[in-house]
Amino acid sequence: MFQTPCVIFAGGKSSRMGEDKTLLPFAGKPSLTQFQYERLQKLFQNVYISCKDANKFDFAANFIEDIDTKDIYAPTTGFVTIFNHLHVNEIFVLSVDTPFIDEAEISKILKHKDQGFDAIIAKTSHSLHPLCGLYNRSLHVAFSNMLQTNQHKLTQLLHMSKTLFIEFEDESNFLNLNHPSEYKEAILRFHEEHDINK
Repeated sequence: MFQTPCVIFAGGKSSRMGEDKTLLPFAGKPSLTQFQYERLQKLFQNVYISCKDANKFDFAANFIEDIDTKDIYAPTTGFVTIFNHLHVNEIFVLSVDTPFIDEAEISKILKHKDQGFDAIIAKTSHSLHPLCGLYNRSLHVAFSNMLQTNQHKLTQLLHMSKTLFIEFEDESNFLNLNHPSEYKEAILRFHEEHDINK
């Protein structure tokens, strides 16, 4: 199991989905969040869920509620709260809406964790994936400053920091469930893979 703590980011607004995607059922579980939490517990020694309000979830987990930030739904809030809450030097983060990122991708990122980087982030040919990667406590002050100045662009911070971008050729595992069509695609894919694995 991975010793680095894992934090699932589940505090977004879900505006493109049209409903709270963290609560959508997935893969036989009552919610996407519960599915992610339970599967990642098999890979990481400690798993946490970063969110706005833990009361909306109906399962037991290690929740870290965002500090009061006047309806700011950016990950910045989560990072500041997490580093305030957890006394660790680094965390692996994963967005709640990326259910196909698995042990192979995580291992490829974490094998570089002791090389002195501020962040180690997944990258595919089409985009960066800031919410799939390792973040060091060295960025805590930068996150706090971003929150105070209402600047929330993670990619800008990453390019200004000592960041290692890890290239992945297979774009499909980085599918984000932002729109209803992507959610339906993910459900279909999961069932197809589940049937194949049977």
